[in-house]
Amino acid sequence: MRVGRYYESFLVNEDGTAVESLEWSKTVLKETALERSKRAIVSYSTSAQTAEVIAAYTLKADGRRIDVPKDNYQVEVNRGQGKDSPVYSDWTTLTVVFPEVAVGDSVVLSYKVTQTEPMFPQHYSTAQFFSNQIAFDDLRVRFDYPASMWVQYEARGMKEAENRVIGDRKIIEWRYANERPVQNDRRDYTVFDPDQEIGYAFSTFKTYADIATAYGARALPKAVVTERIAALATEIVKGKAAKVDQARALYEWVAKNITYAGNCIGVGAVVPRDVSFVIDNKMGDCKDHATLLQALLTAQSIKSTQALVNAGSVYRLPKIPVVANVNHVITYLPEFDEYADSTSDSTPFGMLPFSDQDKPVLLVEGFKEGAKTPVAPINSNREHVKSAIKIAPDGSASGSIEVVEKGEGAVRSRAWARKISKDAEEDLVKNVFRGQGMIGYGKFEKDDPTGMVDSYHYKASLNAEKFLKLPGPGAFYISPPLGLSASIAGAVRTPAESEKEADVTCSGGSIIEEYVIELPKALRVLSIPNNAKLKNEFLSYAATYVLKGKVLTVKRTLDDHTKGNVCSPQYFAEYKKIADKVMDNLKEQVLYK
Repeated sequence: MRVGRYYESFLVNEDGTAVESLEWSKTVLKETALERSKRAIVSYSTSAQTAEVIAAYTLKADGRRIDVPKDNYQVEVNRGQGKDSPVYSDWTTLTVVFPEVAVGDSVVLSYKVTQTEPMFPQHYSTAQFFSNQIAFDDLRVRFDYPASMWVQYEARGMKEAENRVIGDRKIIEWRYANERPVQNDRRDYTVFDPDQEIGYAFSTFKTYADIATAYGARALPKAVVTERIAALATEIVKGKAAKVDQARALYEWVAKNITYAGNCIGVGAVVPRDVSFVIDNKMGDCKDHATLLQALLTAQSIKSTQALVNAGSVYRLPKIPVVANVNHVITYLPEFDEYADSTSDSTPFGMLPFSDQDKPVLLVEGFKEGAKTPVAPINSNREHVKSAIKIAPDGSASGSIEVVEKGEGAVRSRAWARKISKDAEEDLVKNVFRGQGMIGYGKFEKDDPTGMVDSYHYKASLNAEKFLKLPGPGAFYISPPLGLSASIAGAVRTPAESEKEADVTCSGGSIIEEYVIELPKALRVLSIPNNAKLKNEFLSYAATYVLKGKVLTVKRTLDDHTKGNVCSPQYFAEYKKIADKVMDNLKEQVLYK
């Protein structure tokens, strides 16, 4: 696919509203791009924007123009939200389906989105980037704004084509062309730096502190302690004298009782709903969660502030402060120096979801330049897996697996265990074996998953036919049966060659795997894996394999000392020196006859 023209213009008003116009044409060059070229989506905020399609048509290779018929437009409210009521999302999508598109044809769309209410009064900000893997023949971005308005902007990899004042208006235009797109093998974009990409940023905010202040001006008045809030807070903390226990109880109540729904920070979505409305409906987005929790904490004289973070892949805020860079709201409790995100119904008090960790954070009150959310302490994520397997002469097996988890793995397992139905739980072992192409059965047992704590325990018995190829010679790997738990093989990161040029997300922790494997008397073991002991400053691994009679006892321990949630290519170069050797040991098999 090739983008012929891409013309984007912004008409910014003094009050912070704007009209965005976009016209583009795309030519389909190969069959593989045909299906995705037949549709285009225009998204806009229902409460603060209107959208209008100016033109939409298929331009055939022979020059014929086929306009999109009225029946090929579909408007959908709350697309992707999974909620029935539009009150929990103010996003609407307009889908355009182009007719009679074939390879060699072009699709053309022109539309405008008019902002009727500013996100923040007298402020406007936007940013965009353009992949150098896409062919652009003629790309133009134009801003038309009041000359009296304070603005800062940046264009990366684009040429300035116009910069002048006409009357009381200022015009700036950038252009870009990418006739020969580059081939990029990168697949892991878990860490993304907009400042390193071709694109632009435009903002009336001088600093990120100004964004926090603007958000607070609209949001904090909603965090009011009403009689209802005071009574609810008193009920929730009943019997808890310590402030930290009260804070934990209030956090857990919001996390468990208020369903997370809708969009967070976006056009028309920066003012939290009234706390009574949120309580009545037992539902709210991130700012509703943070506002309700702040009101409840205030009712118990526990200081807190809302905090803005990026919930996506941005771990370093771009130099031009744009609101879209901080798209999520959490809570900070300075008395305990703790961050909390009650939109997660599984994360315990004192922890943050991984997507919130190690991120720049904008405190709405008491702003601190350079503040970041914490990362999980080293070795706070731990897992211990114990397996006992007895293999019969016909190759069938019986045994058990037991898993004890601590940290993020425990949180994920609890969330999964809460959602699994009774029927699915009863058939779990059978279905896992079936997915592996085996016939088997067993009983899965789990601890009560409802608590919001960072530890969890579960186990399973198992019986399987043809677990090993017997009689006759063969070999088998040693790994946790059923695959119900994490494994050292899965935890050791060996990034592909294509990821050597970019930072990616990472985390540390420890895993212990213990196995007792009882083999049939007639089976003769030819070789077992070699013991191993490997270590550098990032990773340590130890493995012992002991065969006594017909019982093979195995213990493997992996300690990953990774600090923080972002790892550089240089880090992985050193990490890989040990990781490759660990994987070599894990790939060794038990050979038998």
